[in-house]
Amino acid sequence: MPAAARLHGIGDLRVEQVPPPAAPRPGWSTVAVTSVGLCGSDLHWYTDGGTGEVTIDEPVVPGHELAGVAIDGPYAGRRVAVDPAIPCGVCEQCRAGDGNLCPDVRFAGHAGLDGGLQESLVWPDHLLFPLPDGLSDDAGALLEPLGVAIHAVGVAHVRPGDDVLVAGGGPIGVLAAAVARRTGARRVFLSEPLAHRRQTALRFGADEAWAPEEAAAAVESATNGRGVDVAIEMAGVDDAITTAVTAVRPGARIALGGIPSTPLSAFPAAVARRKGLTFAMVRRMHETYPRAIELATTGLDLDPLVSHRFRLADAAAAFEHAVARTGDKTVIAVDS
Repeated sequence: MPAAARLHGIGDLRVEQVPPPAAPRPGWSTVAVTSVGLCGSDLHWYTDGGTGEVTIDEPVVPGHELAGVAIDGPYAGRRVAVDPAIPCGVCEQCRAGDGNLCPDVRFAGHAGLDGGLQESLVWPDHLLFPLPDGLSDDAGALLEPLGVAIHAVGVAHVRPGDDVLVAGGGPIGVLAAAVARRTGARRVFLSEPLAHRRQTALRFGADEAWAPEEAAAAVESATNGRGVDVAIEMAGVDDAITTAVTAVRPGARIALGGIPSTPLSAFPAAVARRKGLTFAMVRRMHETYPRAIELATTGLDLDPLVSHRFRLADAAAAFEHAVARTGDKTVIAVDS
């Protein structure tokens, strides 16, 4: 029988034998999973038992950053990236073209829908994206966090000539900095407490990267007291929101993309009010795979973001390693 890593509760991830997936119905394909990236939200599920107000109610196979090989269907024999979100397609939000806001969306690795940490799964054909030969399977899995970064930069309204601060240098924050640069930002700054992640951000195109306690003063100096035009928060902690509020100019826009461990977030409201700031929330991504593939094949090399790889049999060790945040992106090779 095939194997899967199933999360039963906080810190309780077990590699188990599972039945093979059922034969796909029309419009769906079987995908043999090859590579799965571990996201910060996966780590919240592992360490906290959920994200915000959403918690584990029953065992689930995590993993929503994934690539594999289509076994059947229109892409049979081809390597594909898998869009993990399945919107309902009929609600008001879906009809308006905002499938990422669908209240009935089904998402890989959440709320009873098993995700990528299994040898194969069945997925809708229209959510499979063939990978160009030049992209590795790991890069195919990382198209999902790149898509979140693309969406965040769009929500932030980054424009050519803007100065941008990204608060949080995990993989999505690093990719947001890289996308902001390719969107035309004049300068891209990043704040991040871990020194090795600040170095990664610089390699991916950030102009400067500072520890959070240094960021506000450094931005003030770099912008001659004006502040940045846009901030993108990707840390999921109140301190990062505070850094963003402090560092932006009056009239700026802040996109909040980090996922906090608790349902409530706080920020310096008086400063934000005096500056007349606009806050926008980043909800996953929005039809970004074609753009992500374009970026990944025209100079934005995703493979260097992968710092550690584990086998599916060692999935629990992979999660523990990722929780320690001693690297950048942790990937599990399902087919090894």
